[in-house]
Amino acid sequence: MKCPICDTRKPRRHCPGIQAEICSICCGNEREVSISCPLDCPYLTEARRHEKPHEIDPDEVPNRDVQVNEEFLLEHEALFVFLASRLLDAALETAGAVDSDVREAIQSLIRTYRTLQSGLYYETRPDNLVASAVHRRMQEFIDVLRKDLAERNATPLRDAEILGTLVFLERVELRQNNGRPRGRAFLDYLRKYFPQTEPSLASSSPLIQV
Repeated sequence: MKCPICDTRKPRRHCPGIQAEICSICCGNEREVSISCPLDCPYLTEARRHEKPHEIDPDEVPNRDVQVNEEFLLEHEALFVFLASRLLDAALETAGAVDSDVREAIQSLIRTYRTLQSGLYYETRPDNLVASAVHRRMQEFIDVLRKDLAERNATPLRDAEILGTLVFLERVELRQNNGRPRGRAFLDYLRKYFPQTEPSLASSSPLIQV
């Protein structure tokens, strides 16, 4: 019996991504490249321990004009927890969504909230249907949040607050993305901090360090 990927070496481990026995070399080479790996795969989990965050050139950071400092994060921690949790939900609800799709969705949301900052409303969605689905789901979550705050006579969310939080999430994604075509390292990273529960804006959680 030979590994079904290389058709050369003997299989050494079970791959839940293709439901077959494969060799360890193909597991390492094709993980999140040609194989869509389940997030609970033990070999993927082990590999995550050795992945290092991507170093970002400060000159290449997108949306540098949007100031997201420590004071902003502390003041809007609950909003960050809410949006990060809902982003994770939106991605996991969308079949086939990987980190690059999520990044496109974040970028399109940022463009949308930039136009709102100028007093206009023009929603820009990605041509990528998967990213567009994540974008749409996030807008639904935000609309529900705004309605909930209004019903409780709470302080309404400003577009600038949402924009700043989205920009920070974009920077986290850029740092955590492992560059693999089917990579979900960013989503895996979010799973460690945000269990899939219903968070409220009153909740608190340690800030993610980037």
